[in-house]
Amino acid sequence: MTAQTLIRESLLDAAAIVLPVRCAGCGRPDRSLCDDCSAALRPAARVDAVSGIPIWSSLPYEGIPRRVLLAYKDGGRVDVVRALARPLRFAVAEAQREATGRGGGDGAGGAALLPVLVPSTRAAWRRRGYHPTRAVLARAHILVPPLWRALRLSRQTADQAGLTATERSGNRESSLVASPRLARRDCLIVDDIVTSGATILEAARAIRAVGGRVAGAAAIARTPLRGGAHAQT
Repeated sequence: MTAQTLIRESLLDAAAIVLPVRCAGCGRPDRSLCDDCSAALRPAARVDAVSGIPIWSSLPYEGIPRRVLLAYKDGGRVDVVRALARPLRFAVAEAQREATGRGGGDGAGGAALLPVLVPSTRAAWRRRGYHPTRAVLARAHILVPPLWRALRLSRQTADQAGLTATERSGNRESSLVASPRLARRDCLIVDDIVTSGATILEAARAIRAVGGRVAGAAAIARTPLRGGAHAQT
């Protein structure tokens, strides 16, 4: 154990006495996120597509990443924001690098992509008290700052969790409106978890409706693909 690691562990031990906590990934006591679970959040870029829109993600939405994300979104574990910022930053950086290099999606190759955040519903905001993806994106310190509130809900939608792919599509259909400020901009849709594709497709529709271009989407995690099918969120 190096001197730096020893100091870090000693500080964590001291903090655990004052503020007892368990690992958000495995429940180990005295650590917000243990070393093993931190390693499970190490980003590895993957790109999938839905209706021709490339979607970059960094983690599989299963095992430790899934438990940490659920602890953060539904368990109030805002102490893991920094740990989740790294995989989101990685996915955004990969999207910027690949999309601008090859002109993916609608985007014009070579232009920096503008991150556009998918909004939360009022019910989700009341339940959590914060926008999960926005908080992580703010800590990701990406090179191109997002245009906050570039997308807004024209109507409130139900929670997507537990819905079928068809229900997700109907739930999101025509629910978003984009700012005219996105006109002629190359946009990168940003969300936390890639699941059925409905959210990405609806965000892309809204952006295109005001004359914006969609180069792709970036997310922290993706659900495992089944049967070789393309992912959708």
